[in-house]
Amino acid sequence: MTMWMVRAGRGGDQVDEFRAKGVVALADELLGPLPQNITKPALLHLYAEKYPEDKEASRAVWASQILRFVTEIQVGDAVLTYDPDQRVYLLGKITSAYEWLPDVVKERPHARRVQWTHEVSRGSVSVTARNTLGAIQALFRIPAEVAEELDALKVPIGQAGAVAPIPSKKPGKSDDATALSALREEILQKADAFIEDAISRLDAYEMQDLVAGILRAMGYRTTVSLPGADRGVDITASPDGLMLQEPRIFVEVKHRTATAMGSKEIRSFLGGRKQGDRCLYVSTGGFSKDAHYEADRSPISITLINMEGVRKLLVDNYDRLDPEARALVPLRKFFWPVVEE
Repeated sequence: MTMWMVRAGRGGDQVDEFRAKGVVALADELLGPLPQNITKPALLHLYAEKYPEDKEASRAVWASQILRFVTEIQVGDAVLTYDPDQRVYLLGKITSAYEWLPDVVKERPHARRVQWTHEVSRGSVSVTARNTLGAIQALFRIPAEVAEELDALKVPIGQAGAVAPIPSKKPGKSDDATALSALREEILQKADAFIEDAISRLDAYEMQDLVAGILRAMGYRTTVSLPGADRGVDITASPDGLMLQEPRIFVEVKHRTATAMGSKEIRSFLGGRKQGDRCLYVSTGGFSKDAHYEADRSPISITLINMEGVRKLLVDNYDRLDPEARALVPLRKFFWPVVEE
């Protein structure tokens, strides 16, 4: 079975039009009506002509979506859209080739006619399938195993409200709870990677300001060295900001994501320090094995912090960061349901 998801606008705000008018539709009205045999190069050229201010990568994504809608979807294919208010997936069958229908769905003139026949309660769908159906694309082909699950769960339109959500299995963790935990872990790993991507885009001086901001969030007062000749210390920090109270912290920041610091750099940094100083060496490119050995045997206290360490410190102290430091790597909290073990 070939099944497609076509989203009914942002947040499903046009699902009532899809349902009432028996269509699925996509935007980009500036393109005008398209020939049934249009090619990807022709679409890219048209997008560049009609949307010159947009990024080439964005235009390529839009062109791929429209191309699939016009040329890949076939009469008889199953189609799905989501109604967030009713919490149901509306299921039907494509009944026409691509049509230009500018007066049917507002601002969505690229259309195909649909016979809506069934619906599936979101609560009855597995977490794995919900994750797949949550993809952000306006149009995508649904994997066979998810399509089969939806087909098995479908009921005539108007009856999905009578379908109870799948109950958790007791005792022990349900399959859905296990899938939800795995999905949470996957999302957190991706979030960590994207935060590190944002950190890596900072320039050297912004990186120094970020590290100083983290130290301030941890309760220290900081001084960042002015741009220019490197005197071996990029940041100093102490409780009073005057380096009169302990602990006095000396910080070197190297923002070279492809270059690991070695033992030579550690020795050079420690060369100007004395017993009792506290030292941080931040390297977003990490450290060699010899660098760790050099730090471990040093009589002067030194902590090595790599990109992962910077990211963890940033996240752990983000609520206490001042606005200047937050502006360097803007983050937003998100909430996740608690999964019972």
